[in-house]
Amino acid sequence: MARNINLDMDVLRTFVTGVSQGSFAKAAEQLGRSPSAISLQLRKLEEQTGQVLLARQGRGLTLTEEGELLLSYARRILDLNDEAVFALGGGEGVEGWLRVGMPEDFAERSLPGLLGRFAARHPKVRIEARADRSGPLLAILGRGDLDLALTWGNAGDGEAGPCQMLGERPLGWIGAPGFALKAGEPLPLIAFDAPCAFRSAAIAALDAAGISWRHVFASPSLAGIWAAVRAGLGVTVRATESKPDDLVVLAADTSGFPPLGAMALKLHGRDAAPPPPVALFRDFMIEAL
Repeated sequence: MARNINLDMDVLRTFVTGVSQGSFAKAAEQLGRSPSAISLQLRKLEEQTGQVLLARQGRGLTLTEEGELLLSYARRILDLNDEAVFALGGGEGVEGWLRVGMPEDFAERSLPGLLGRFAARHPKVRIEARADRSGPLLAILGRGDLDLALTWGNAGDGEAGPCQMLGERPLGWIGAPGFALKAGEPLPLIAFDAPCAFRSAAIAALDAAGISWRHVFASPSLAGIWAAVRAGLGVTVRATESKPDDLVVLAADTSGFPPLGAMALKLHGRDAAPPPPVALFRDFMIEAL
């Protein structure tokens, strides 16, 4: 790539938003641009970098190796840009409280980093965070004790309060290394007690494939679920991105497990026009997730 090329910040934001949303059509809607304008921006980015960043896969687009590399840099560039803007007065003056809830998957891996980055941009905003299952989070939101709630699946659809789809995450059968189904025995399923969107997805896939199963372990916490999986008691279904590093995703096509789809990730709020601290964190989470 030639030296002294200044990448367009607006184009980088479109690129990151499209990849994060899993669809550049959704990015066009979120950014208030037409699909043709988004296409022109992506073409401009490829021309600036001199690399093919996206390749067609079926009806969608997937990142090339160069695209994955740029995505990592683009996120860092945008973070620094936004942090600089806020530090110079674009958000530093905003102050107040906000209360946010999210599933344990995100509390374990993403929440500390998200809160740290937001605090660097808005040091006068105080945050109370809670990790729980989607149902309890929505109940707490309904009581007015949360401002925002990140949830899995379709929990809370049709209820009062604004809700935004952030995308879908692929699901996988997750087990201990070397785990294998035993011939003639029901599949040992580890999951939360109902209602649980992941449990429902697992059971629907098993029933559709005609595979018998039994619920061998339940826990009120995700840590308990992972502990049972590590012990080899059975398998569970979760979003593959939340899998602990010492566990494995069991391939559906070679291990006898039925294929799974994806799980919706949604952000619920209490007010269509929330106060500034809540609106800032809502937009921050939409961009980050």
